Amino acid sequence: MNQPQPVLRVPLGRDLLGFTQLLRRVRIRHRVVEEGDSQVLWVLDPARVEETRALYERYPDGDPQGQVKAERRSAGVGLLTQLKASPISAVFLIITLALGLATEFGDNLALIHYLTLQDFRLIDADHIAFLDLDVSLSRGEWWRLVTPIFLHFGVLHLAMNALWFWELGRRIEFRQGGLMLLVLTLAFAVGANLVQYAWSGPALFGGLSGVLYGLLGHCWLFQWLAPNPAYRMPRGVVAMMLIWLVICLTGVFDLLGFGSIANGAHVGGLLLGCATGTMGGALARLRQR
Repeated sequence: MNQPQPVLRVPLGRDLLGFTQLLRRVRIRHRVVEEGDSQVLWVLDPARVEETRALYERYPDGDPQGQVKAERRSAGVGLLTQLKASPISAVFLIITLALGLATEFGDNLALIHYLTLQDFRLIDADHIAFLDLDVSLSRGEWWRLVTPIFLHFGVLHLAMNALWFWELGRRIEFRQGGLMLLVLTLAFAVGANLVQYAWSGPALFGGLSGVLYGLLGHCWLFQWLAPNPAYRMPRGVVAMMLIWLVICLTGVFDLLGFGSIANGAHVGGLLLGCATGTMGGALARLRQR
């Protein structure tokens, strides 16, 4: 699968502003990341790597006279390029969407019981009985530690989680690679699901939100310790997510009849993400010295 490609490595003192403005004008998606005493320019579309190198040879300080003309590119090509540049993020979203449709967004209990943390059986139309988690794990059903993240109870629930995963997952995949995103996602899934289980006991829960808080915490602390363009969030994003977490913890949504929130998963994911972000950011900071 295609991956973002490093194209240029220049000293930290080299001003790349003019050249990056040229790249934006000709619609070459890119990022500049500080690594040690250098700046590394990455291009997200591997098909445009040689074009970027050629442009730098001719216009290292940019093109203020506008000699280079931008090509018109269709939105479809842009989307395909993004998917190819972020394959792990794309695959997770495809799996999430497929299982959301297959489980009928929470209505197909015949399939859902294979994906929940605890297996269950129906007692009647309004009651279910959960099997002990230890029993399921002793039968080799270790996938249950992860699969609740693919359960979503409603189209809006899935859409919001998918958008946030695409935004945060691509950042990590670009900065630290697809393997790191995969490892973090699975670790946050297991941790968030187990914390939710300890928090509320046997319950039917699911969704990517615990993982999302993990990815958020990872980017937040990593960026704080080792600033880099990939993890730089728009102002207010972290504050908004933390405020939302606090509001959910008040129990107001239960009182208003909107359904229970998996607060344990949110808190567990966030704490794990802050821990991995601290470790990753500290290591990156040491390498920059």
